[in-house]
Amino acid sequence: MVVMRNRRRSRGLTFYQKQKRINRSFVKEVMHFLFITLAAVILAVVLVFCIGLRTGVIGVAMQPTLQSGQQILVNRLVYRLLAPKSGDVVVFYPNGNKDAHYYVKRVVAVPGDTLQIKDGFLYVNGYQYTGYDFDKIEDPGLADEPLQMGPDEFFMLGDNVNNSEDSRADNIGPVSRKDIAGKVWLKFKVGDEPMALVK
Repeated sequence: MVVMRNRRRSRGLTFYQKQKRINRSFVKEVMHFLFITLAAVILAVVLVFCIGLRTGVIGVAMQPTLQSGQQILVNRLVYRLLAPKSGDVVVFYPNGNKDAHYYVKRVVAVPGDTLQIKDGFLYVNGYQYTGYDFDKIEDPGLADEPLQMGPDEFFMLGDNVNNSEDSRADNIGPVSRKDIAGKVWLKFKVGDEPMALVK
């Protein structure tokens, strides 16, 4: 009889240990789920803070890089850390007017640069611009004479340079850094074109 009691107790202890193992496994799974959920929330917050701006392209000024009506994602964090550089496609507020629709253009000159459009070609610091293969420029606008960028000024052109209202126009001119909302990062597909980085 004593032996039987010990066996029963032993079985009871074994059952309790198995139950404990199941609970540990369950707790582990719950913790894993909570960690994944928390990581996803943090990632979403970071993405919204860094990108967070989705807008559409209006008009043909950036063809063939961007099409009219195409949706784009803008990286708003990059220019808090680094200055825009020549060749970047950016989104900015025309004349700092935050109620206006964003303009999307390409940076062709940065602070300290001197530019001029001569005989249909863009020259920056005396050299023909090679950051983008623009068509021959018909209207030099403000860049008809040498124009030097101030400490926080950037000169913008549309890729479809002969169908673009950009920094050549008196009502836009060089764009202040504080008026640049961010760098165009991704473009959503149009027709068969996949979502892609903007260059």
